[in-house]
Amino acid sequence: MGNRAHKYVPVFLLAVISCCRVPSLIFHFQISTITRWMTDTMAKYQKITDYQAKYLDVSKGIIDVLEKNDRQMEYLQYDIKAERCRIDSTSGTVTYLPSREDSYERLLEGNKQFPSDDEDVDDAAIKAVMIEKMLTCLNHLSTEEQELITALFFKSKSEHQVSREASIPQRTIHDRKIKILAKLKKLMEK
Repeated sequence: MGNRAHKYVPVFLLAVISCCRVPSLIFHFQISTITRWMTDTMAKYQKITDYQAKYLDVSKGIIDVLEKNDRQMEYLQYDIKAERCRIDSTSGTVTYLPSREDSYERLLEGNKQFPSDDEDVDDAAIKAVMIEKMLTCLNHLSTEEQELITALFFKSKSEHQVSREASIPQRTIHDRKIKILAKLKKLMEK
């Protein structure tokens, strides 16, 4: 859409608002949001293709499929991304419905904050203290218990691998692991 049409959207919008029974409509919206909504709506209706005139020798079924595909594309390009407003003329209220899909630029425009990917300082400190405490608790385990925990959690071996290497049934390894973890939990709670 050219800049010329874009200039007249606010004028058109103000004319529509002045004809409404809801004179306070202009105060409920930012003019830029309404302008963007109207521009998107106008652009949507400019792109309608007349397949019947374009393809004269094509059957009605194929024309229907082409029009259905156009409607699906229109839905994905405009309907999901477009904001909507619902005007209740009896109560004089306007409800603004945001789009179901947001772009990064629009979120920045709306001054939205994004969570940092960096680890929080408090979380990092708590994690460091917990790791230090866990390593201290591991030193209170017997050598056999330490070897089992090291194999399972630090060397990422499965219970089946440890049972084959030690020639002990897998169920025994599992039971020992559960007992050791319970013991570590008690030590951590002290």
